Amino acid sequence: MAIRISNKLPQPDVIIKQILKRCSSFGKKQGYNEEGHPEDVPKGHFVVYVGENRTRYIVPISWLPHPQFQCLLQIAEEEFGFNHDMGLTIPCDEVVFEYLTSLIR
Repeated sequence: MAIRISNKLPQPDVIIKQILKRCSSFGKKQGYNEEGHPEDVPKGHFVVYVGENRTRYIVPISWLPHPQFQCLLQIAEEEFGFNHDMGLTIPCDEVVFEYLTSLIR
């Protein structure tokens, strides 16, 4: 019996749901509000870590469906997956991330 593997990439809405679920599952820790979100992250935003130094960026949720950001998310999923405790990490240079996000703004 052969196992069939699909070459289709996950749909953007599936990726978005995974990210939102991940962002809301932090739990109550010091520096987090009662909803489990970091206190310094405004409502409607989430945190990503970029580059070798894992520089922290706060980005709006409205960027999730944007094609350039979707590309970054697909790279992150291929590299790290979405099931780890390190936060959402984007494996690209900070300069590249800042350039791509400037296109979204």
